[in-house]
Amino acid sequence: MPLFLNDEQTMLRDTAKDFVAEHAPVSHMRALRDGDDKTGFSRHLWKQFAEMGFTGMLIGEDQSGLGLGHIEAGVVLEEIGRNLSPSPFLSTAVAAVEALKGSAQAERWFPGIIAGDTVVGLAIDEGAKHRHAVGMKAERSGNGFRLTGAKQFVTHGHVADLLIVAARTAGSAEDEQGVTLFAVPGDAANLSANPERLTDASLAARIQFDGVEVDADAVIGEVDAGRDPLGRLLRAGRTGAAAEMLGVGGGAMDMTLGYLKERKQFGTLIGSYQALQHRAAHLYAEMEVARAAVLKAQQLLDLGDHHADAAVSVAKAMTGIATTLAVQEGVQMHGGIGMTDEYDIGFYMKRGRVLAEMFGDANFHADQLARASGY
Repeated sequence: MPLFLNDEQTMLRDTAKDFVAEHAPVSHMRALRDGDDKTGFSRHLWKQFAEMGFTGMLIGEDQSGLGLGHIEAGVVLEEIGRNLSPSPFLSTAVAAVEALKGSAQAERWFPGIIAGDTVVGLAIDEGAKHRHAVGMKAERSGNGFRLTGAKQFVTHGHVADLLIVAARTAGSAEDEQGVTLFAVPGDAANLSANPERLTDASLAARIQFDGVEVDADAVIGEVDAGRDPLGRLLRAGRTGAAAEMLGVGGGAMDMTLGYLKERKQFGTLIGSYQALQHRAAHLYAEMEVARAAVLKAQQLLDLGDHHADAAVSVAKAMTGIATTLAVQEGVQMHGGIGMTDEYDIGFYMKRGRVLAEMFGDANFHADQLARASGY
């Protein structure tokens, strides 16, 4: 399969590029930060995403969605990254939708997602560095379950209408099996969320479950077999985060190249210096390799290919490395002013850092690939 967009996907990219640049540029993120916004994104903008049809991209046409794939979702995510646009698109319209597909919960929550009325938080991580361990307990209680434990790094978790929660119904924290995925309303009793500012000024919550009661219908998939929907969620989330990082890295690179073409030192454009040209060429090559890796992962996900897991890890690791290079080179080539608010390049570094950690960093995915190869 060729590693480039077809005509329809190119048209979507142009539409998304114009829409996000107009309605959610970097200045939009600055305004939310400077205004100490407590939500973490604009609900009005989320409704505009719905009006464009973006929120229902991965939902089938039989459920009033667009029935598109991960390539198309990645096109939108790249523009979100390029403009540093605070949005629940990744967690809600991509990762959560994939987890809910085929479940009884889809009929309940998909209409709100499509309409831009519903925001979903992913209560998956319990410790540092996105480990596999799931220790949070889900114990049988009447006709349902009682959830007890804590989750962290839940983007928009404090304002989410729905939380997708991974909890243990059998075995110990390190066991692969015995995990169940639950759909928990954000306003459930005995649930508390403490939002914290991340380095990029976005908000993620630490969530405490103190005996949260849910009925049996809250189970996504099958009891003790939550790794299947969780796997779909993680594959979609990791690939989506990689696509957004492409936008962050690409935006930083474009900004840096523009600066090289206009900044003069001793009367000479700094872009004329061969040392900086070599570094810019190296950065471009790294970003293109990462772009190819992301598109391959998206294609394999859309095909349901059994090699998708490996491709997703390659994509997440490569974009983490390439985007880190892009933002570091950007700040260095801008000089000390690069870390001030006068230029936007510092914001790209901060957003890139958060996305690199989300759903596992480059080291995590290198380890995943090594283990899959028998090392």
